[in-house]
Amino acid sequence: MAFTPTALNLPPYPFRITLKEDQHFIFDEVRKKHLVLTPEEWVRQHFIQYLIKDKKFPRSLIQIEGGLSLNQLQKRTDIVIFNTSGERIMVIECKAPAVKISQAVFDQAARYNSIHKARWLVVTNGLKHCYAQIDHISSAFRFFEELPEYQSL
Repeated sequence: MAFTPTALNLPPYPFRITLKEDQHFIFDEVRKKHLVLTPEEWVRQHFIQYLIKDKKFPRSLIQIEGGLSLNQLQKRTDIVIFNTSGERIMVIECKAPAVKISQAVFDQAARYNSIHKARWLVVTNGLKHCYAQIDHISSAFRFFEELPEYQSL
C-alpha cells in the first residue's frame, strides 16, 4: 500500500518510514520509536523537526504527548517545550491537515495550556500555523507571523 503524504507548509525532512502488515510507521527521533503514521503524526513529526533543525530547539527539552488532567479528564498535550530550568514555556497542538485551524481548535489548545501556563501557544495543522504569546495575568494573546528561535523565547 503506497503512502501518499500531504505536502505541508513546513520544510521537507528525511523521515524513516516503514511498512509493516499494510500499515505505515514513522520513526520518532525524540522518543526513539516507530509510530503509526496518521495524518496528525505526519504534522507532529514535521513540526518537531522544524523546531529542532530550523528553530534550534534543544531535543532534550521537547516532551511529546505529555499527560494532563483537565476537568477531571485525562488529556494529552501533543508537544510541550521546556526551558533549561524545567519550566514549560510552549504548548503545541498538532492537528491533521484536513482539520481547519478554527477558534474552537485554538480554544481547545488554550484550555490545555490553562493547566501548563506556558508563555507560548502554537496550533498547527501543517498548512497553517498560529503562534501566540500569552500574558496569563491579563489573559491577553499577542500573535506572531513567525515562530522565534529557541534562544529568543
